[in-house]
Amino acid sequence: MQKRAGMVAGLGLALVVSACVPVTEPYPGGGDPVGGGVNQCGALDLQYLVGAPARDLDRMRFNKPVRVIYPDTAVTMDFNPERLNFNIDPSGRIMRVTCG
Repeated sequence: MQKRAGMVAGLGLALVVSACVPVTEPYPGGGDPVGGGVNQCGALDLQYLVGAPARDLDRMRFNKPVRVIYPDTAVTMDFNPERLNFNIDPSGRIMRVTCG
C-alpha cells in the first residue's frame, strides 16, 4: 500500500512539474513584435532579420523611428508603437525585432 501511495505522489508531482514547461514562443528571438496585436511599426514584416548580423541594418532605410539596442545599453522606458526596436545579442546578431 505504501509503494502505491509513493507512485501516486510521484505521478502527481510529474503532472505539476509538466505544467511549468515554457510554451514555445511564436516569433524567432521571443517577445511580441506586434506590441499588443497591432503591427504599427512593421516588425512582423522584418522577422526575417532575426539571426542576421546587426551591421546589415546600416544598409537599410526605414520610414519609422528605429532603436538598435545592444547588450548593456541603457534605453528609455517610453513606448512608441511606431518605433522599430532591434535587440542585438552579445555576438552582434539581431535577436529580436519589436515595436515600441
